Amino acid sequence: MLASYRVAVIAGDGIGKEVIPIGQKVVEAAIGDRATIEWVALPWSSDYYREHGTMMPDDGLVQLRTFDAIYLGAVGDPPDVPDHITLWGLLLPIRKQFDLHVNVRPIRLFPGITGPLRDKGPADIDMLFIRENTEGEYAGAGGRVHTGTEHEVAIQSSVFSRFNVERVVRYAFEQAKVRRKHLTSITKSNAMQYGMPFWDDVVNEVSRDYPDVEVTSMLVDAAAAAMITKPEAFDVAVGSNLFADILTDLGGALMGSLGLPPSANIAADPTVPSLFEPVHGSAPDIAGKGIANPMGTIWAGAMMLDHLGEPDAARGILAALEKVSSDGNVLTGDLGGSATTIEVGEAVLKALDS
Repeated sequence: MLASYRVAVIAGDGIGKEVIPIGQKVVEAAIGDRATIEWVALPWSSDYYREHGTMMPDDGLVQLRTFDAIYLGAVGDPPDVPDHITLWGLLLPIRKQFDLHVNVRPIRLFPGITGPLRDKGPADIDMLFIRENTEGEYAGAGGRVHTGTEHEVAIQSSVFSRFNVERVVRYAFEQAKVRRKHLTSITKSNAMQYGMPFWDDVVNEVSRDYPDVEVTSMLVDAAAAAMITKPEAFDVAVGSNLFADILTDLGGALMGSLGLPPSANIAADPTVPSLFEPVHGSAPDIAGKGIANPMGTIWAGAMMLDHLGEPDAARGILAALEKVSSDGNVLTGDLGGSATTIEVGEAVLKALDS
């Protein structure tokens, strides 16, 4: 029986509206006649907020629960719609309510792309970040008191639960087991004397179940430096919500552009849709110009197909991306080329057929 998937499409804001249609075309071409995909467009965005006063309808999460996956472009349209409105009104509620507990972010230097590091090529930059995705520094615990007075106080608390940290860390160990058997745990236990030593303890406990995986604990500032000076030392890295978020943006820079890295927000419950998106934001400075790099969005589509059980189609997309990057003839401006968003998409589609 032919597989069939229902995918919620939230193009969102800015360049999300430009790159998501390209990603859809590539996913359709890669899947071919092996399965069918029903795309359902949801107009939830900053424009939706301006009209309705909310980023999504009251039953938005109920609607999303019926899908097999969510394909997201980007959200954010500052300054008239502040980032905390768009983030806490759409993306974070999805992550938290659907328990999308891990955020998987591959960092690879594609062949043909000249990264910013001298003498470092694709063999040196190939790492996988596992980011805790629902707690930590983005848990939303805290508040403001005496608002608007000279005595105003803001408190933002990090939250780490043993249940959640353990399953995220275990997920990272499982990934390391099938890669190069090395895990780097990103911490800051020298300065954050409660949450981070707790994180370290959980990593050490889980490591006993994976004797073949070498574990390195690294302070986040040292990790940032090491990603520049010795990126080849990283295989799989696991970190808190904030630490892994920041370091993977650095990873995008190592790849040559933040337009390249994808991410997968994976649900703990397989009956709940996982969410796939590029790492980049809505980039309002280039929105509407037709020059946004769609490769991160296309790669996120490949991760979605792999998650849905279509690994051959996913591998085909990744091979097509590598062919386009290796050829170097059709690249957007962020990678030193002059191609448009549509032209890059067409090049990937052509590479899929070759």
